[in-house]
Amino acid sequence: MLKKLLKKWNPVRRCVCILAAVVGLAMTAQAQMPQPPGQVKEGEKAVNEAYLFAHMMEGDYWRLYYSVSLDGLHWHQLNGGKRVFEEYRGHSDICKGHDGRYYLVGNSGDDRPDIHFWVSDDLITWKHYSEYRPDLKSIPDYPTVMMRIGAPKMYFDKASGQYIVTWHTTHDLGKTDLPEPYWAGQRTIYALSKDLKTFSEPPKKLFYNWDMATIDVSVRHVGDFYYAILKDERYPTLDWVTGKTIRICKSKNLTGPYSEPGEPLSPSFREAPMLIPSPNGKAWYLYYEQYPGVSYGLSVTDDLDGKWFQVAGKQRPDWDRYTMPDKVRHGCMLPISKKEYDALSAAFPEKKDEAKTGK
Repeated sequence: MLKKLLKKWNPVRRCVCILAAVVGLAMTAQAQMPQPPGQVKEGEKAVNEAYLFAHMMEGDYWRLYYSVSLDGLHWHQLNGGKRVFEEYRGHSDICKGHDGRYYLVGNSGDDRPDIHFWVSDDLITWKHYSEYRPDLKSIPDYPTVMMRIGAPKMYFDKASGQYIVTWHTTHDLGKTDLPEPYWAGQRTIYALSKDLKTFSEPPKKLFYNWDMATIDVSVRHVGDFYYAILKDERYPTLDWVTGKTIRICKSKNLTGPYSEPGEPLSPSFREAPMLIPSPNGKAWYLYYEQYPGVSYGLSVTDDLDGKWFQVAGKQRPDWDRYTMPDKVRHGCMLPISKKEYDALSAAFPEKKDEAKTGK
């Protein structure tokens, strides 16, 4: 039909039609999402050379797996999809500590009252370092606390020379009309330590000047402020429209008081936020999981106090601006050196043909 119509048109009209089609295709191609900011341009040197993503897997929750990236956007899994440290259990979180070594935190289960720490010189070999059992009953203004520790995380604050260890612990709300009262009762608790062997007592609520359900809190010191990235854990309703989203608040002090959380940085039903600086150090990449283990989202900013936008991924190859291995669940991300990236890749080669979970 189209050929018959083109034959009837004069040459000029046919040229105009073809040109319009070509322009339309070009505009469609240009409509794709641009590359996220923060990548290293040709001739520039990376501020952050590589990244480690320590995570669990769908079907093998609580256990430790590694994926790596050179640009903070495109990730591939190591060790043929197998665990990298059999002893570990928990929601993995790693930081570089007071002595230049790496520390890994975990727990025996969210229904248990203990926190465990491991230490490593190279992120390859880990050994058990210490155990901490916070006195949950001594938390001020928290009389109906339940004896459990959820997803402990930690951060070493160079400015004060101490670690802040955070976790979430719920309390009995009593008679309530709130949906999911167990999760609505979650509050973020913290303790401080110089060496991860002795801890400040009693443990305290981190967000004490405002009261809402929070989990998965990570603290970072950037510039003149401390930022707490959190999950708003109330169930989303018309009365609480920010529920189950990732939000951020700030403070001049490590332990607060923190500002009330800002607007959501993610859609609803996202959790386990992970913040990393971009390769050129001029932007921030915030990953979060759409649960239960559906996919990962990514929001980007060049200013933690500024505007954020969501990047396309896991949609189609010609549009995706980041890629994640299949079935990865939450954990932590951190910058590493290219030397460490190469050492991890050598110690835990991909071996894609042998990729089997948990064996």
